[in-house]
Amino acid sequence: MGLFDRYLTVWVGLAIVVGIAAGSLVPEVFALVAGLEFAHVNLVIALLIWLMIYPMMVQIDFSSIKDVGKKPKGLLLTIVINWLIKPFSMALLGWLFFKGIFADWVDPSTATEYIAGMILLGVAPCTAMVFVWSQLTKGDANYTLVQVSINDVIMIFAFAPIAGFLLGVSDIKVPWNTLLLSVVLYVVVPLIAGAITRKKLDKSNDHSRLNQFLATMKPWSIIGLLATVVLLFGFQSETILAKPEAIVLIAIPLLIQTYGIFALAYWLAKRMRLPHNIAAPACMIGTSNFFELAVAVAISLFGLHSGAALATVVGVLVEVPVMLSLVWFANRTRHWFS
Repeated sequence: MGLFDRYLTVWVGLAIVVGIAAGSLVPEVFALVAGLEFAHVNLVIALLIWLMIYPMMVQIDFSSIKDVGKKPKGLLLTIVINWLIKPFSMALLGWLFFKGIFADWVDPSTATEYIAGMILLGVAPCTAMVFVWSQLTKGDANYTLVQVSINDVIMIFAFAPIAGFLLGVSDIKVPWNTLLLSVVLYVVVPLIAGAITRKKLDKSNDHSRLNQFLATMKPWSIIGLLATVVLLFGFQSETILAKPEAIVLIAIPLLIQTYGIFALAYWLAKRMRLPHNIAAPACMIGTSNFFELAVAVAISLFGLHSGAALATVVGVLVEVPVMLSLVWFANRTRHWFS
C-alpha cells in the first residue's frame, strides 16, 4: 500500500479539521463555492466526486458485464438491504431515540424534523461514493456498476412512495432534476469517459498502458476524496460549532444504523457465499447514503435551517469516517470469503 492508502484515515481526519477551521476563518470563500450549484447539486463537489470515481470507471470491462447475470445473489442482496430493510430500520431508530430515549432533551417539533431527516437519508442509498469504497476494497468494478445502475433505476420509482409513506406525507415533493442530474454527473458522464479512456489505452489488450494510467490516477482520486471532505465540513462549520450537542444526538442513531446495516449485510453475504469482491461493494451500497438527494429534499420540504436539513448534514459528516472504518474492516476480513 502507498502512503495515501496506508494513512488514509489520518488524512481524512486532518481534512475534517481543516474544513471546520477554514469554514470558520474564511466563510465567504465557502459561501462562494456553495453558490456554484444547479438543481441543488454543487458543481464543485460534483467535479471532485467525478475525479474520485473516474478511475473506477476506467477499470470496467464492458465485455464481461454480460456475465453479471450469472451471479444474481449480489444484486439480490443490494435490493433487499436498500429497499426492504434500510428505510424502515432508519425510521424505527429515529422514533426510538427522538420520541423515546432523547425525548427530554429535544422539543417534539424539532424531534419530528430530526426523524424526517434520518428517514430521507435511509431512503436514499449511495450512488456515487460507493465507487470509491468499492475501489478501496478491490471490488469487482463491472459488478459494482450494475449494482449501482439497478439501484438508480429503483430509486427513481421507489424514493417518493417510500419516503412519503414513512414521513406520513401523501404528496412529498421530490426534486427530480436533482436526482436525474446527479445520476448523469456521477454515473453516466464518468462511465462514458472511462469507456473511451480504456478503449484508447488498451488497444493492444495487454493492460500495460492501462495499468500505468490507473497507478498515476490513484493519488488524484484520494486527493478528490480529501478535497470533498474539506468542502463538506467547511460548508457546515458554523452549524457544527453552534450546535455540537445536536450533532452528537443525531449522530448516535445514525452510527447505530450504519454499523448495524453493514453487519447484517456482511453476515448475509457470507451466508450466501458471495465472493469478497462482490460482497464488499454490495454492503457498501446498502450502508452509505446518497446525501446530495437527501439534503436537497430536506431543504425543499422543511427549509434550509430546519432540523431535517441538519440531520441530513450530520449524515454527511459521519459517513466518510465511518465508511473508511468499514473499508478497513472489509479488507481485514477478506479471508472470511475464501
